[in-house]
Amino acid sequence: MGESKLADSATVRTGGKRIGAEQVLQRVLLPRSEDPMDARPLYLDEPEAASQHATVLSRRSLRVPVHTNISFASYFNAFPASYWKRWTKLDEVVLRLKVRGSGRLDVYRSKPNGDIVHLEGTAVSSPKSWRRLEFRISLKPFEDGGWIWFDLFTNEGDIELDEAAWTTDLKLPKQRVVVGTTTMRPDDCVQTLQTLGEDSQVLDLVERVVVADQGSQKIRETEGFDEAVRRIGDKLHVIEQPNLGGSGGFTRVMYEGIHNSDAEQVMLFDDDIAMEPDGILRSNAFARASVQPVIVGGHMLNLQARSRLHTMGEVVDLGAAMWRAAPGAATDHDFAQYPLRKSRKLHKLIHSTYNGWWMCLFPREVIERTGLPLPLFLKWDDAEYHLRAGERGYPTVSLPGAAVWHMPWTDKNDATDWTAYFHTRNRLILAALHSPDDVRKNLVKQSLKLTLRHLFSMEYSTVAVQLKAVEDFLAGPEGLFESLRTALPEVRKLRENYSDAQTYSSAGELPTPSANPALAEALLDPPVHPVRIAKRASQALLHNLKAPDPNAKNRPQLNIPSSNALWFLLGALDSATVSTADGSGTVFRRRDPDEFRRLGRRALADYRRLVSEWPRLRDAYRQALPELTSPESWKRMYE
Repeated sequence: MGESKLADSATVRTGGKRIGAEQVLQRVLLPRSEDPMDARPLYLDEPEAASQHATVLSRRSLRVPVHTNISFASYFNAFPASYWKRWTKLDEVVLRLKVRGSGRLDVYRSKPNGDIVHLEGTAVSSPKSWRRLEFRISLKPFEDGGWIWFDLFTNEGDIELDEAAWTTDLKLPKQRVVVGTTTMRPDDCVQTLQTLGEDSQVLDLVERVVVADQGSQKIRETEGFDEAVRRIGDKLHVIEQPNLGGSGGFTRVMYEGIHNSDAEQVMLFDDDIAMEPDGILRSNAFARASVQPVIVGGHMLNLQARSRLHTMGEVVDLGAAMWRAAPGAATDHDFAQYPLRKSRKLHKLIHSTYNGWWMCLFPREVIERTGLPLPLFLKWDDAEYHLRAGERGYPTVSLPGAAVWHMPWTDKNDATDWTAYFHTRNRLILAALHSPDDVRKNLVKQSLKLTLRHLFSMEYSTVAVQLKAVEDFLAGPEGLFESLRTALPEVRKLRENYSDAQTYSSAGELPTPSANPALAEALLDPPVHPVRIAKRASQALLHNLKAPDPNAKNRPQLNIPSSNALWFLLGALDSATVSTADGSGTVFRRRDPDEFRRLGRRALADYRRLVSEWPRLRDAYRQALPELTSPESWKRMYE
């Protein structure tokens, strides 16, 4: 068949050549035998009503039984064509695979609105010998979105698939990658390293695996580490250093990748993930094929519910100095319930401005010209870095199909526990460096509203650490490097003075509540209209200024689940137990009018200073940026 000139056509060829590993963009993969069943929809789209399903023979091969249809319109196996069209040199992609048996193979694409277009197909009748097929698909119609995939159909006989891959005939430059992580959780990290070492083709492009070990329990002494070493070999480099947080650990990986290696790429990943190693190969190929150097970020899948895509792309709203989902991006999408072919919202090209460092690849040039991360310990270091790189002309692409499984943020208390300090301080630093001057109005307005909510909710420890964060920001950038060592101990010591920071294993350790549970139901009616919000807030304010019921100090009035721990409920109580977000414990919150007044007055004073001193602080942080992100400064810190 001659090559078609139509954008909606593909060209099929039999007897295609084997493709070199350097020209593979994305391999078609099957789940591991140890993967839970809820991960399977990320690899295969199988009709629920089917009497038989495909048999997975290996990570690269499967058998489709008689009278069955299987689609590879799945998260890991469909080709995200619009991203390759927008950012790379490719004008076509070549699907190459081996089949054996009897049936049919058809290639499809989607439009940005999710409509499906049939491109090309061929009958397969080769019951005993392998037949190589090759489909060439133009990337011309994918400017605004769309994926490409193929389906297999059988009638009277079964069909086997092997070595399927999305490839290119372009001679892409060979580039090696330093991959690395930082760990406080050596057991999780060992599992991640073992998974990384499973795939020889992935390891072939890895020059070095760097682990910045910052925990009290060393990874070298952890069960399973010897097996990780056996799989990865002498490419594994463990560097033991004090706990310098995520920014100190990830920066160490970048530093080693740039200054102690000649690799062309550096990839970061979290230690507490479940890894799909092919994400490294895909990110590496995307960066090699890109028209200009781009940061290649991976998506986050939900570690607790494997078929769910937690986040597809994110942006930083500079006017509010806050991250959020990118325009049009799907969040918490369940592929088991809504496969790719049936989910119209998943087909648009999504533009991100940053990507979390659960998985993210950086070309060497990006790091050399952007500098190293800020010494922020944790939180906002990734967002700030991507904004800084973007200002230097290096965009971020969150690439579908390159992903890891990670614990979702919804199961963490990081808005109220010790991490609230770093959220607050580092957000202010990012705003000073990158936001327009009038951002301070939004910051103060949001911060005062948030302070009131926490005070009404009897979260005095949260307010105390947030105000410490504001005051440390007001002190200027000079102490940032030193704070890598001191901030966390100081914040933890500060929280020791507050009962709402002390966790019980269960509310059963405390006396039974004194109030009828129906009281919570009556108070949970959320105020929506501004007049009702103002009325409830005024009532909560007056209540918090009065002396509490003496009995509430030792006996909670209500047991409240974390999902109901809202200010308009807690603001009407004198005490309550509130469960933690992950369900592992509970805290006993008690109303304290004196602390309410002290923290309220301190907040007003701090935010007045923030408004008046913002221009000076903005200039100070911007002038300090080159020194704070230089290799020399970080080298002194590590030494």
